[in-house]
Amino acid sequence: MKQRKIIIRSILLVLFLGLGYGVYYAWHAFPIISGYGSKNLCSAIYLQHRNVKDVLREDLGDFPLSMGSFTVDEKDSSVTGSVWGFAKRKTIFRKGVGCTLINDLSEATIRAQHFDGPPAPPVNTDSIAWPYGNKIPDSIPANINKAQLDKTVDFVMNETKDGKPCYTSGVVVIYDGQLVAEKYARGFDQNTVMLGWSMSKSLTAAMTGVLVKQGKLTVDAPAPVPEWANTDKQKITLKNILQQTTGLDFVEDYWKYSEVTNMLFNKGDMGAYTASLPLKYAPGTVFNYSSGNSNILSRIIRQTVGAADYPSFPYKALFHKINAYSFLLEPDASGTYIGSSYSYATARDFARFGLLYLNNGKWNGEQLLPENWVAQTTIPSVADKRKHYGYQFWLNGLDKTDLSKKWYPDVPADMFFCDGFGGQGVYIIPSKKLVVVRMGLHVIDENRFLREVIGAINN
Repeated sequence: MKQRKIIIRSILLVLFLGLGYGVYYAWHAFPIISGYGSKNLCSAIYLQHRNVKDVLREDLGDFPLSMGSFTVDEKDSSVTGSVWGFAKRKTIFRKGVGCTLINDLSEATIRAQHFDGPPAPPVNTDSIAWPYGNKIPDSIPANINKAQLDKTVDFVMNETKDGKPCYTSGVVVIYDGQLVAEKYARGFDQNTVMLGWSMSKSLTAAMTGVLVKQGKLTVDAPAPVPEWANTDKQKITLKNILQQTTGLDFVEDYWKYSEVTNMLFNKGDMGAYTASLPLKYAPGTVFNYSSGNSNILSRIIRQTVGAADYPSFPYKALFHKINAYSFLLEPDASGTYIGSSYSYATARDFARFGLLYLNNGKWNGEQLLPENWVAQTTIPSVADKRKHYGYQFWLNGLDKTDLSKKWYPDVPADMFFCDGFGGQGVYIIPSKKLVVVRMGLHVIDENRFLREVIGAINN
C-alpha cells in the first residue's frame, strides 16, 4: 500500500511538472509563433503577392510554426495569428510602409503614423543598361563557362537538405559589374521583392556610413543613446555597436524564447528595449552577435536624421542613389525601421548593394560612403577571437595569418558578405570581381555553391 502511494505521488509529480512546463512553454512560445507567423504571412501576401497556401506550406510549415492558425482580413489589410485560439497577434499592412506587428502601441496610433518616402523616379529602367537600369546585354564575357555556370545555378535552385527542399527563390551572379546569371523559382521573378532578414544589418551599417561621411556621426565617439548618459553604458562607442561588442546582455537564439524573439515579436520599440538591457561584459571586450545592436543603430540613425527626414532618408541617401528602387524597410510599432531584420528588395537590387561595396562605396562617380568605410568594414575587432565580423558584415578570412581557418574553405579569404536567417546572402569577392546573391528560405551548401560559381569563371 505504501509503495503504491509512492508511485501515485511520483506520477502526480511528473504530471504536475509536465503541466508546469507546458504552461511555461505556451506562455512564452505561443505569442512568438503567432507573431512570427502573422508578420511574415502579411508581408508575403501584401509585398510579395504570394499565394497564402504556398506561404503556409513553405514558410510556416515546420514545427512549431505549424501550430499557428492565421486569418487574413482583406478589408483592413491585416493578418491575425493564434495558437489553438490563444495568444492572438495582429499585423497590419500600410501601403508604402509594409507590415508592422502591433505591440505596445494601439493599432489606431500605429495607423496614424506618417511615412512620406520618396517615390521612385518615373523612368523606364528596362531601357537603361545594367546596373543603372535593367537592360541586360545578350553576350557575356568570353572567360565564363556559361554551361557550367548555368548548371551550378540550376543545382542550387533545386538543392535539398536532409531530404527537404531549401526553397531557393532567386539567384543573381554579377561578374566585373555585368549580370551573367539569373534564375527564379516558380512564383518569383526579377520584380519580386524578397526578405533579407539579417542582411538588413548590412544595409543599416551603410546608412551609418552615409551619416559618418556627412559628419553627423563619429565611429569612435560614444554612441548617442540618451538613456546611456551617466551610466556604465556611456563608454559604448558607435564602433562597438557596428562590430557587435557592446557588452549588452542579449541572446540571439531563434529556437527558444530569448532576447531576440522577445524583441522582434513582443516589443513596439525594439531599439529602446535593447538599449535598456544590462551590461554583461565591459564594452569592446567580447563579441556577441546581436540583432538588438542593429536596432539600436537604426534608432540612432532616426534620432540623428530627425523625425521629418527619417522616413525618406534610406531611400534618398542610399537606395535610390544606387538605382535600387525596390527596397522597402519595415518599421516597428514605434516607427523605427527594423534595422536588424525586415528589409525587402529584388535580388537585382540586393546585387546592386553588393556592387556598391565591391566598388568601395562609389556609385556612378559619386562616393556615397567614406573612402575608408569598406576597408574598415572588413577589419574585425580585437574582441572578435575568430576574426569573422566587421561593420555588420561577415568575413570569410577568419584569420588572415592562417588561411586554413576560413569560414568557407574553398572561397577566397577576401570575401565578405551579408547573411540572412534563412540562408539569404550577398557575397562580395573582390579578388574575383564577383557579387553573388542567393535568396531563399533555408540554408544551402554555400561553400559548394560559391566554389562552383568561381570555377565557372576563368580569371
